[in-house]
Amino acid sequence: MARHSIADMTDAPQTTGTAHLDDLGLQLEGTLIERMGIEVLEATPERLVATMPVEGNTQPYGLLHGGASVVLAETLGSIGAGLHAGPGRIAVGLDINATHHRAARSGVVTGTATLLSAGRTLVSYDIVVTDDTGRRTCTSRITCLLREAVPGA
Repeated sequence: MARHSIADMTDAPQTTGTAHLDDLGLQLEGTLIERMGIEVLEATPERLVATMPVEGNTQPYGLLHGGASVVLAETLGSIGAGLHAGPGRIAVGLDINATHHRAARSGVVTGTATLLSAGRTLVSYDIVVTDDTGRRTCTSRITCLLREAVPGA
């Protein structure tokens, strides 16, 4: 599976869904997504996969910061919700939770978001974060509100 940054995904073909990442108008330069080294591997409204390095995203004890796992989960859920919303609409997070199961000390973690429910105004995803060996490090769920984009806002 080829690796892509989110910026690269705007040129990648999408195999399913009704929207393309170009339609989201993502401004990635200087964002937390870029700073944390998140790379999107797959992005459709139904399923998203991305990786993030542990190095540079740790807490003082050398373990992957729990907040970093939540950033990965929210990135996936928000992008997926935006893809579901389609052009002219945006997704904003309403709720996110996370359970941290085990520590990651090195390597890369992979987040896989699976669509739970999608309607006209709400979208929810289940996100599983795993370490290099495939062991679950975090389980998260996000719900996003879909609304019309406000021009110039």
